[in-house]
Amino acid sequence: MSLPINKIFIIGLPRTGTTSVCVALLEAGLKVAHTAFTKASFAAAEVIADAPVFSDYRELDKLFPGSKFVYLERTMADWVNSMQMLLGRMGPHLDPVSGRFHPIMKRSFQLCFGVAPQRQEEATLQNAYERHRAGAVAYFSGKEGAKRRDDLLILDISAPGALAKLHEFLDLPPVAADTPFPHLNRGRNVAGFDEFKHPNKISANLSGPERRAFFDYKPD
Repeated sequence: MSLPINKIFIIGLPRTGTTSVCVALLEAGLKVAHTAFTKASFAAAEVIADAPVFSDYRELDKLFPGSKFVYLERTMADWVNSMQMLLGRMGPHLDPVSGRFHPIMKRSFQLCFGVAPQRQEEATLQNAYERHRAGAVAYFSGKEGAKRRDDLLILDISAPGALAKLHEFLDLPPVAADTPFPHLNRGRNVAGFDEFKHPNKISANLSGPERRAFFDYKPD
């Protein structure tokens, strides 16, 4: 399958505002997959967020040279509380053997949060967040290769002017500095993007010439 090389990857962890960013970019006219589990989904989408990009950004950077990456951050206390609530609901479905979630989603969560991603203690989640952020910053600072720092935008969507900064980074039409992000997927609603209707949404399980195959990341 021929794949466009320029993508936008939202590589912040879950509960950092991925749904709000995805909806904002849908409204900006881009084709968006909030999670993508097939080559066809990656081929069709211009923007991909959540699993597996938060765990696989290094591999995807090699597959899609010239892409841009957006790292979402959130105040630690708010993020930990939200993640504990999320994992409390999702934990059983992330079990490597019996969990009903897609194997790629389970793998991404296990890589970032451990082999038993359930409702976790504050210190465990803090360590996971800090490890993930440090890894992304190190990668894009060139410590793991020839990456340029301007491939990465670090963004807190609650900060003033955040949407305008995102549009500028992605070369989208400018918006006023006080334009807010859509506020979705709050509280216990963990299916906000699934419930949002838009013609530019790309299915995570889109089938294509290779059916629902995913990348194996093996070098040529």
